Amino acid sequence: MKTALITGATDGVGRVVAKRLAADGWRVLAHGRSVQRGQSLVREIEVAGGKATFLRADLAALAEVRRLADTVKKETDSLPLLINNAGVGSVGETRGRQESADGHELRFAVNYLAGFLLTRLLLPLVKASAPARIVNVSSAGQQAIDFDDVMLTRDYSGVRAYCQSKLAQVLFTIDLAEELRGSGNSVNCLHPSTYMDTTMVRQSGNRPISSVETGADAIMQLAVSPGLAGRSGLYFNVMDEARPNPQANDPKARTRLRQLSLELTEAFLLERERPARS
Repeated sequence: MKTALITGATDGVGRVVAKRLAADGWRVLAHGRSVQRGQSLVREIEVAGGKATFLRADLAALAEVRRLADTVKKETDSLPLLINNAGVGSVGETRGRQESADGHELRFAVNYLAGFLLTRLLLPLVKASAPARIVNVSSAGQQAIDFDDVMLTRDYSGVRAYCQSKLAQVLFTIDLAEELRGSGNSVNCLHPSTYMDTTMVRQSGNRPISSVETGADAIMQLAVSPGLAGRSGLYFNVMDEARPNPQANDPKARTRLRQLSLELTEAFLLERERPARS
């Protein structure tokens, strides 16, 4: 039985994808923050004859991202599918600029940096499962990253923060695809659908205009479609290959983002590798 990890799997489109993968015979590692929603998802999958395990973590803390990666490694020695789906919208429960547990702008931290770190930590497991796929759930809402103020300490807006974090996912996807070239593994990203009927969309004050089932169709295409075998570094608008914001095609911007992301997570990497004091 093949194993898939889905972040943000207990609600919205992630929940639909988790149930579909389980129905197709995958063992699903379902990440989320709510124990209640996580347990109910596992029950639904098991009642339908599938197999799932709930993994709790708050991706607003890099320490929890690291703990999640460690838990995944204990749960499985093979990971042919990783779907980075978890995220926060342009407007949260409180308005204004918010920070993660590590002092980073919240949307950049959760929507991008958590997935970056989780993927880097699980990459050896993914590579060992070739042909494996990584799917990054991004958005058509994209705005060029301001490398002089990535954390948006000036002129902040929730929409700008969201769109910048989503474009960061696209840059990461293309950059990682180059790294994986020739390995038999692939990574692609997508805008699943516009204003799906999800908690995130409703909290942002927008009226849903598409279904989570439509978004799930798009994610499943990148996750399992035979037609995308061996194709990598692509951005899809729902079901169709599309062009992202021009910054995604700038090698210098991708390199700069990679270096920044490694710097922002390096302290946690070093802390984990440091021998315990006697």
